[in-house]
Amino acid sequence: MGMRGRTGALQAPACVWSAVRGTSCQESSLLLPNSAARCAACRLKRRKMADKVLPQRIRELVPESQAYMDLLAFERKLDQTIARKRMEIQEAIKKPLTQKRKLRIYISNTFTPGKEEGDGSEHVASWELRVEGKLLEDPSKQKRKFSSFFKSLVIELDKELYGPDNHLVEWHRMPTTQETDGFQVKRPGDVNVKCTLLLMLDHQPPQYKLDPRLARLLGVHTQTRASIMQALWLYIKHNKLQDSHEKEYINCNRYFRQIFSCIRMRFSEIPMKLAGLLQHPDPIIINHMISVDPSDQKKTACYDIDVEVDDPLKAQMSNFLASTTNQQEIASLDAKIHETIESINQLKTQRDFMLSFSSNPQDFIQEWIKSQRRDLKIITDVTGNPEEERRADFYQQPWAQEAVGRHIFAKVQHRRQELEQVLGIRLT
Repeated sequence: MGMRGRTGALQAPACVWSAVRGTSCQESSLLLPNSAARCAACRLKRRKMADKVLPQRIRELVPESQAYMDLLAFERKLDQTIARKRMEIQEAIKKPLTQKRKLRIYISNTFTPGKEEGDGSEHVASWELRVEGKLLEDPSKQKRKFSSFFKSLVIELDKELYGPDNHLVEWHRMPTTQETDGFQVKRPGDVNVKCTLLLMLDHQPPQYKLDPRLARLLGVHTQTRASIMQALWLYIKHNKLQDSHEKEYINCNRYFRQIFSCIRMRFSEIPMKLAGLLQHPDPIIINHMISVDPSDQKKTACYDIDVEVDDPLKAQMSNFLASTTNQQEIASLDAKIHETIESINQLKTQRDFMLSFSSNPQDFIQEWIKSQRRDLKIITDVTGNPEEERRADFYQQPWAQEAVGRHIFAKVQHRRQELEQVLGIRLT
């Protein structure tokens, strides 16, 4: 057992022996086929973190290598931290990441007085209303169109002046809607006009207004469906309304009984019951006076409203996840480290080979030849031991006489079967 372990250690340095003899790996593979297979396996194996670790024997020979091991341990911790942060960023991107900004709305109007044309016709007096806006302190390079902040816009003019069929101007977002920087309305008229602007913000994700009773109970007026569900769950948990035995049920208190009209309900029933308590958010209402005073050709009113826009950090986080520049650089450095460690291991193997050879050349060569002979016999599927079988003492052992008898008996039986087939009779 000890000899096999010793020769096993001598089998590894196939490439080393070719280097000692001045031959290439391809030439040595003719002499050592098993070594060539091992070299190919080493090249094809998947590189892991363990492949970057220096063996203990090398660390004992070179104490300074401990600094490399410390860096490797620090790299492992750093990789774990980056992987954890990357997962946190991926989870954060899935959620709406917005911030509130001020959208300044400019409402202005111009008036064109009536006058007679040269041909005797009369030009009717008219006014034009403009609704425009922009984000204040917008750091993004790409400016958003004004209409992109709204789902719909309705301008209600004085019904007495323009009648029941012409006093509403409506704009609603459609899938094919082209975004615009503002809205214009032009109507004939030479008197001041009262108008009301109804602006419906386009919330992403959509927001809903809660039933007043439930809003007072949860402390939430207008929010997304997910936020409303979370507030509802926190109320249930805080007031211990979940059934202690049947966890899928909620025992309604007196407030819930008034709102949901039931004594007990399942968690799965909440979305259906909540749908009847959700309404569209209230629009932003702006009252404006369209002035037709000739001395004041243009009057402008400004209104600031809060809107939610995508947080610039979200774009940076997406770019960080999509960036492969650093990953390619790290992969290149890892490949260099693997090559260096592999070279160090080969040099260590060469050193061990040379030390073993220099300590006792004769025994070393004999043991090495024996190990290679065993490998050759395994590869070529040779049975027995040719070295022992070529000696006369091998056939003087007790089993030899019995083996000869069995062999002769087998030959006789084979010959007998041939004669029976030829003569067509059965010999007894």
